Amino acid sequence: MWRLFADAEVLRQIVDGLANPWRDSGITRVVGIESRGFLLGAATAISLGVGFVAIRKHDTSLLPGAKVRATAEEDYRGQRHALRMQSILTEADRVLLVDDWAERGSQARAASDLVRQCGATFSGASVIVDMLADDVRASLGRVTALVQAAELPGQTS
Repeated sequence: MWRLFADAEVLRQIVDGLANPWRDSGITRVVGIESRGFLLGAATAISLGVGFVAIRKHDTSLLPGAKVRATAEEDYRGQRHALRMQSILTEADRVLLVDDWAERGSQARAASDLVRQCGATFSGASVIVDMLADDVRASLGRVTALVQAAELPGQTS
């Protein structure tokens, strides 16, 4: 993924693709999970004209102030991440998660839990590649993607 971001025009097209389906959805904040979610989420937030809130993936990462925490189920590599986010969302916020690739949805579900712990509304997710099972996708609400994983070369459904 990082190679794609090195080309300004490709990066603009990616951010437009992530933001455009959500322009009239009343989104007030975007969240992104460390690390590619920081880049994509912040760029999408700027495109939507809303704020960005970072979700850290490591307990040793700097994150000052009051926080909410959630532990993700195992990801595609068998790892469980303890996600943390500053407690700055409010009940008035409608939140969009932006990330590069959604495989099993474990981190996306943990992110939705963090948003709800703050009293905000988790509106859904916008990703570059969607590899989610139908039941997981349904549990996240609305999910938009630039491409389904099965459409990529070398992938099987």
